[in-house]
Amino acid sequence: MKYSRLTKEQFEELHQEFINFLATQSITGEEWTEIKTNKPEVAEQELDVFSDLIWEGVLSKVEYLEHISPQQMHLFHCTENHMRLIALKIKASDIDITTKDGYDWFRDNLMSDDIEFFTAKKDYSDHKNQDKFSLIKEGANITKGQLYQYFENLVSQ
Repeated sequence: MKYSRLTKEQFEELHQEFINFLATQSITGEEWTEIKTNKPEVAEQELDVFSDLIWEGVLSKVEYLEHISPQQMHLFHCTENHMRLIALKIKASDIDITTKDGYDWFRDNLMSDDIEFFTAKKDYSDHKNQDKFSLIKEGANITKGQLYQYFENLVSQ
């Protein structure tokens, strides 16, 4: 398995896609029930293969990722050949930007010396989607990139 198995909720959400996946392998609903009962290891393998297919499709479309922790914000732009990073670090240890008050302080003090900006660029390894998945496993969320674009405009001025 390349990524991770989808959760029960994700499988339920993708029920029709899973049926189509089984159909591409000529597995009927009746046969699937039999496989789950009599060959649970084969059923597990099918769930893993389906999960990897879904993750591949999702990860290939990811353009932006965000990871926000109490003292830091990491914003990633996933381009064709590399990832660009804009990182912000809060020097004031009593500020938690994951709270409303902390985020309000962050917005109000954006250009102060209490916030450090960093930028970086990194080429992908041989496995671009796994590089993205690693960030997601570490807590990054897939986004539309509004924060990244805002800070990119700010940093480039």
